[in-house]
Amino acid sequence: MSEKDVVLDVQDLTVYYELEEETVKAVNGINLQLRKGQTLGLVGETGAGKTTTALAMLNLIPNPPGVIKSGSISVCGYDMFSQTPLQLEKIRGNEISMIFQDPMTSLNPVFTVGQQIAEGIELHEDVTKAEAEQKAIEMLELVGIPGSRAGEYPHQFSGGMKQRVVIAIALSCNPKVLIADEPTTALDVTIQAQVLDLMNNLQEQYGTALVMITHDLGIVAETCDEVAVMYAGKIVEKGPLKDVFTNTKHPYTEGLFGSLPDITNRKNELRPIPGLMPDPTRLPPGCSFAPRCQYATQACGEKEPAFRQFGENHFVACSAYDEPSFHIQWRGKHE
Repeated sequence: MSEKDVVLDVQDLTVYYELEEETVKAVNGINLQLRKGQTLGLVGETGAGKTTTALAMLNLIPNPPGVIKSGSISVCGYDMFSQTPLQLEKIRGNEISMIFQDPMTSLNPVFTVGQQIAEGIELHEDVTKAEAEQKAIEMLELVGIPGSRAGEYPHQFSGGMKQRVVIAIALSCNPKVLIADEPTTALDVTIQAQVLDLMNNLQEQYGTALVMITHDLGIVAETCDEVAVMYAGKIVEKGPLKDVFTNTKHPYTEGLFGSLPDITNRKNELRPIPGLMPDPTRLPPGCSFAPRCQYATQACGEKEPAFRQFGENHFVACSAYDEPSFHIQWRGKHE
C-alpha cells in the first residue's frame, strides 16, 4: 500500500470510558489502514467497540468520561489528536465525514433539510449563502430526492428519505473518508438495498474511501473490499473480503458465519456462539474470546494472542494456532 494512497491510518488505538466506580475498556489497541477509494467493513456484535472507534477517527470521543489512552489517528495526513477545535472543524466534513447510526435523531427538527445541508457547504467552501443553498438542492437530487423538497422539515420525510438526507449532508463537501455507522439499521429491506446502491454509486463517482460499520455480514459481502472483525475492543481477524469469507481463520468469525441461515441447505441448523461478550469493565486475561471458544486451550486464557499472517494480507489473532492439535481439528472441520 503506497503511503500517498493512505487516507486513514489508525495505530495502536486504545479508548477507555473512566467512570467513578469502574473503567469501560471500549477499544484495546487496534490498527487499521484505508486507502483512497477502498471500502473497509468493521464487523462485530453490539458492544464490540465499533462506534467508539468511529468517533475516535473524528476525535469526537466525549471527554469526560472518554479518554484516549494511547495511539494515533491520521486522516489525509492530519494528526487528529493534535488539532485545535477550530482546525478539527475544518477537517470534519471536508476531509472526513460520518453517517450516524439513527437518521431519525441525526437531523435537527427545527431547520429545513436544505438549511442543514447548506450549513456544512457554507462552512467549508468559499461560497455565498445562495450558492450553498443551490448546491444543497443539487445534493438532494443526487441522492434521489426532488430539489423542491429542500424547504421541508425532517418530520415530513420517511426513514429512508431521512437517511438519504444524512448521506447528502455527509457527502456535500466531497470528503476523502466517509464513515457509515450501521446506515441501514433503521430501514426496511427494500430501502436498505436502495441506500447501499446509492452509497456505492456515490463512492465510485467521488472516489471516497468508506468505513462500513455493521453487524450484517450480507452488507459487508455486497459493499466491502477489506474486512476487520472486532471482538471486545480488539480486531481478531482482518484481510481481503474473499480471504476472510472463504478462508475464515478465527473461531469468532466462524461463529458469526455459523449464526447465519444456510440458504443452500435449509435443513442445516444454526450454530450460534454460546454465551455473551465479556463485560468491558472486567475483561478476562489472555484471549477475550476464550470463555466462548470451543477450541480454547489453557494457553488461550493465559497470554494475549499475537497476530499471525495467513496469505499476503490476512491476519488472525489466535493463540490456539500454537497447538498442533488445533491445526488438525480445524483442518478436519473445514476440509
